[in-house]
Amino acid sequence: MTPTPTPTEPQFDADGTAEDNLPVFALVVGEVWESDDRQAGRAYIDALVAVGFDISDMEVTEDYSTVGNHAESIQFSVLWGEDCLVGQVGPATGDPVATILPALAGGTCLIGDTRDIDW
Repeated sequence: MTPTPTPTEPQFDADGTAEDNLPVFALVVGEVWESDDRQAGRAYIDALVAVGFDISDMEVTEDYSTVGNHAESIQFSVLWGEDCLVGQVGPATGDPVATILPALAGGTCLIGDTRDIDW
């Protein structure tokens, strides 16, 4: 009788590529989305740091609109070499999105205003 392999959760790989780390990035995004902190950009950043991503390579958009309403979507990213792991969540997004996009010419991932990650 051949034992059935036990599935393992994806793991952060500091020496891997963005593609290697997309499964763990997506897992973290999904876990935070299922939590009470689903509309808090900081929760995604903190959870990604907890599995090994470097906070200095991250960006996040604002949690609230200019009139004080929860943002329709929040985006966050991790710069990984010439690529970006990008997540997007929020009521306008539907299911959480986790993907890889090329880094922008200035060495960032997100277009537009982002908030300071100063915690």
